[in-house]
Amino acid sequence: MVPESIHEFFVASGGAAGALIGLLFVTISVSFERLARAETEGQVYRIRASAALTAFINALTVSLFALIPGHKIGVTAVTVAAVGLTFVAASLLSLIRLRQMRWSTLRDVLFLLGLLVTFVFQLVQGAMIIARPADSGAVNTIAILVVICFLIGISRSWELIGGPAIGIREEVRALVRSQEPDTHNPENEEPT
Repeated sequence: MVPESIHEFFVASGGAAGALIGLLFVTISVSFERLARAETEGQVYRIRASAALTAFINALTVSLFALIPGHKIGVTAVTVAAVGLTFVAASLLSLIRLRQMRWSTLRDVLFLLGLLVTFVFQLVQGAMIIARPADSGAVNTIAILVVICFLIGISRSWELIGGPAIGIREEVRALVRSQEPDTHNPENEEPT
């Protein structure tokens, strides 16, 4: 049973998930060229799009079923977590099949593993709610997992559109390089 105190959260997250899914459809239509590329090259983009959609649909489904009176959130959480786990397994198998398991796809693999952990937690919490319907702590944990699904989906969407990424490693490397004297530039040489 969903406690009344968290009811408004699920109302807001259901609306947000619906809006984000709509924006994802726009993103996918704009990125259609990348998604339609040859199987090996385009597969990473298709996995990113599917990961974002899976995360948003998870959040939407859990949120909407949480609003229906009765004991629906536990079964819903278990069901969408199982679907999500199937997606993660298929995506990882796809990367292995296409021999895409390399350093350049490490970030994609880490996101998939993040989804895996999220869905495992959701599955466990959903099972706890089924076993003890009055367990509001498990419902609160599922609400937190809905937020995590939003964050994963937004991050995947950002990468899908090719949004800029600023990483600490690259910025430190650029800073160090900008402080080094340019030994190949004649203007930096001292007169003899």
